[in-house]
Amino acid sequence: MARPRSAGYEDHLEQMLAASARLFATRGYAATTMNDVAAACGLSKATLYHYVRDKHDLLAQVTRAHVRRLEALVAEVLARGLAPRERLTALIECFMAAYADAQHEHRVLTEDVKFLQTGPQHEVLAGQRRVVAAFAEAIVAVRPELAAQSMAGALAMLLFGMMNWTFTWLRAAGPLSHEHVARMVSELFFGGLPAVRLLETRVPAGRTPAPATSH
Repeated sequence: MARPRSAGYEDHLEQMLAASARLFATRGYAATTMNDVAAACGLSKATLYHYVRDKHDLLAQVTRAHVRRLEALVAEVLARGLAPRERLTALIECFMAAYADAQHEHRVLTEDVKFLQTGPQHEVLAGQRRVVAAFAEAIVAVRPELAAQSMAGALAMLLFGMMNWTFTWLRAAGPLSHEHVARMVSELFFGGLPAVRLLETRVPAGRTPAPATSH
């Protein structure tokens, strides 16, 4: 018979995952021990193992929870039924706000997925791919002609390149807030998106391109 969960289990688990993410982000996953986690949470190791099997399971829960939050943000934005440009802007703003509130979790997701065991790693990476696909679809909605040349995924990754690494330089006490940076990212992306040229069609040697036809 499974041991019943105590009152407040989910709250305690959330607090424990937040403390673990902070340790992994600041000390590194490899250097953090379960003793460190127990001490940071104010728990005994025996109590800690009531919540997780081991350090691998702890990392899996931290990364899984963060990806699920990001997927929930995507779903919330899509549910608004916004016009294409407003949808992509809202995605950028929501993700930058999420990164501000979960910088440790985001750093762990960005840097420590390689330490996950195979099953959890596949699950987390699949969630990340769904998030990137949602951004790619939002980009195509703004410039539909990009879809035929499979450029949206690359543009989505370039967009994440602007957002994902802000934890390495953006400081809460600095002159820029995450809201400021979100606006800058949107303006840079939308300013550059119209300038992205479609790929030139490659014609094999010895062949001439077919003439364009009108419909």
